[in-house]
Amino acid sequence: MKIIRTVEEMSNISGQCLQNNQIIGFVPTMGYLHEGHLTLMRRAKEENNIVVASVFVNPLQFGPNEDYDAYPRDLQRDERLAKSVGVDYLFCPTVQEMYPDEMTVEIKVKKRVDVLCGRKRVGHFDGVATVLVKLFSIIRPHHVYFGLKDAQQVAVVDGLIKDLNLPITLRPVKTVREEDGLAKSSRNVNLTEAERQEAPFLYQSLVEAKERIFAGERDPDVIIAGIKQFLQNKVNGKIDYVEIYSYPELKPQTRLTGKIIIAIAVQFSKARLIDNIILELKGGM
Repeated sequence: MKIIRTVEEMSNISGQCLQNNQIIGFVPTMGYLHEGHLTLMRRAKEENNIVVASVFVNPLQFGPNEDYDAYPRDLQRDERLAKSVGVDYLFCPTVQEMYPDEMTVEIKVKKRVDVLCGRKRVGHFDGVATVLVKLFSIIRPHHVYFGLKDAQQVAVVDGLIKDLNLPITLRPVKTVREEDGLAKSSRNVNLTEAERQEAPFLYQSLVEAKERIFAGERDPDVIIAGIKQFLQNKVNGKIDYVEIYSYPELKPQTRLTGKIIIAIAVQFSKARLIDNIILELKGGM
């Protein structure tokens, strides 16, 4: 695995790969890698000739009340883990390298951002879209990999690729879970022992909701109320939201139909956990 630190070198390497008719798979990350990231990289390795991963903590997606400097970083560990799963090139630019001058163009995401986590993080997905357009332009991948644990981000990337006619195929990958169902996340280490025992109930609440839907319930308000009641009985964390939308459009429904997402967020003492399931409902069910 080769470590790349400049835009020029990364762009040149990508150009050589494309000239050699090699298929490039790309996994963008902000580092501090965990099993979820490694699953994306393994999937990319299976489906492409060349795998590029990036480690870049993007300042544009941090809001005024979010501490960019406090974001966890361990580049040596990231390098070791990325190498272990077969990444060919790890792109690790500095902020100065990615944003040498003040931006003259602003990317604004208009849809799919005013719900779920995006409701409280105004401008967050503008920053995500901006850095992705830059990374896509530098690396020129054929396929890009994102985990469905952050399903809203996947929805935004889907819109970005389609709206800008980018020659990239989005590869969403299912959420990686612990044996007890808890979605893997770097935030899990911040749970107390008691909270860690409660955390799997987030996924269990979603599984129960899925069973009610497949049994015939189609009223989203009924499903949401059931999830909230379940969580209130099982966890001491504060429910941030329980929401149901069409997916990937993220539009509200009065009656559940088609492809939907059920998403939840719970704030524990030092960790805010999110989870979701995506269901495909057939007509007449």
